[in-house]
Amino acid sequence: MTTQTADSADQIIIFDTTLRDGEQSAGAGLTVGEKVRIAHQLGKLNVDVIEAGFAGSSPGDFEAVRRISHEVEGPVICSLARAVPSDIEAAAHALEGAANPRIHTFISSSDVHLMHQMRRDRETIMNMAVEAVEKAKSYVEDVEFSPMDASRTAPEYLYAILEAAINAGATTVNVPDTVGYSNPVEFGALIKGVFENVSNIDRAIVSVHCHNDLGMSVANSLAAIENGARQVEGCVNGLGERAGNAALEEVMMAIVTRPDHYGVYTGVNIREINPTSRMISSIFGFPVQYNKAIVGQNAFRHSSGIHQDGYLKERTTFEIMRPEDVGWRGETLVLGKLSGRAGLRARLSDLGYQLTDEELSNIFVAFKDLADNKREVTDADLEALMREQHRYADTNRRYKLGKIRVVCGNDEMPTAEVSMTTPDDDGRKVSSEGTGPVDAVCKAIDSIVDMDVELTEFSVSSVTEGIDALGEVTIRIYHDGSTYSGRGSDTDIVVASAKAYVNAINRALMINELESHPVSGTV
Repeated sequence: MTTQTADSADQIIIFDTTLRDGEQSAGAGLTVGEKVRIAHQLGKLNVDVIEAGFAGSSPGDFEAVRRISHEVEGPVICSLARAVPSDIEAAAHALEGAANPRIHTFISSSDVHLMHQMRRDRETIMNMAVEAVEKAKSYVEDVEFSPMDASRTAPEYLYAILEAAINAGATTVNVPDTVGYSNPVEFGALIKGVFENVSNIDRAIVSVHCHNDLGMSVANSLAAIENGARQVEGCVNGLGERAGNAALEEVMMAIVTRPDHYGVYTGVNIREINPTSRMISSIFGFPVQYNKAIVGQNAFRHSSGIHQDGYLKERTTFEIMRPEDVGWRGETLVLGKLSGRAGLRARLSDLGYQLTDEELSNIFVAFKDLADNKREVTDADLEALMREQHRYADTNRRYKLGKIRVVCGNDEMPTAEVSMTTPDDDGRKVSSEGTGPVDAVCKAIDSIVDMDVELTEFSVSSVTEGIDALGEVTIRIYHDGSTYSGRGSDTDIVVASAKAYVNAINRALMINELESHPVSGTV
């Protein structure tokens, strides 16, 4: 790994919005517990700012921001707020427990937004922006302001609204490419123009928030750095609205790998990049594409004979980063059915899991069950087991899957018998037929669960290689106008499917208990 030292003026502030803009990905929906768990991992990654949510949008987001403010140490904890008093008040109250709180307020600035969305003139919008920043400043010292759709805003008006926000107390001004419209040359020039035309710009950090609609969010973010921006906003794995945000892992590793070009540095712990990516992929239920830069399964694999020959002679012929630097771990210790608690605890500790004795006992039972079905249990298997335990812990007061029995074949109707425990501790057993074993299991679960649920997506992936591999199933369901994802893993794909289906149903119940009518927010 390249070691970098520089003046603070050359440090890039990494602003992670996975828990806010990332959750706005279509089909995403996180419980409060899942958000807190991700925030702790972002703390290990050592990002500078965590945008924990949009406290004014719903009770669920308010509670997530509140808990993260109390429980996660290190990063600045931020809440988004529209330029309206109620949003700013909600953000301030949710952030009361944070050691380093920030309120991030935003309002549209482009003529197309003002004409068709806001239906207000420029002067009114300017006044609303100033009043919002002043109100946020009355609660916290650290205030960020964003003129939404800045890349399509008339430059003179953009300069004026940024200058007014800084005069009102904004310590960070963000220039978002909200719809991913810009390109690196154009966006770099826009940032340069901000420095040249905003008279008080030396009193604030310039930030950028680039969307990926044309596939240029990372390139635009790096062009902004080249022109003086010192905060980059984005999401792990490039999650976010529509085509997503700038993938933070790509921005961070571009800076680390090319110090000769960018001349800046970050304070992130890059060894936590891959563990963070895998955790977020699992909790969101969005697989990472195999050829995804930095964190994809094939990111450090060489298949061409010419590449393999060069790599074996000298790694740097075809590899500009070391996989271990970004947290790719080798299978240094393989466990089996004869392994004991001490070996399991040691390996989980190496993977970053610190367990209590009770937690170890729970995972040890699941480990032994898996080891009876697999000759070797790998790191990937252990991480899948831990995800399964977290999924159960998050939803253990709701529907709990019991025994599953399936009969199927090419000459008989698939039939499933499923036993479950309901939230009222009522044990029920139901049999059902289906077009296949998974369909039969889901129909049996539907007979027990009193919800109108439509299964919209179903996918299966292998956690490891081999015929005895642990399979992981991702399911998305549609309920009451919203989509919820669920995941389950098992050596039996039918059982994994049942776990995923129940997990999705439980997540829908949990989220609906907290949510009222969320307000959509974007930057």
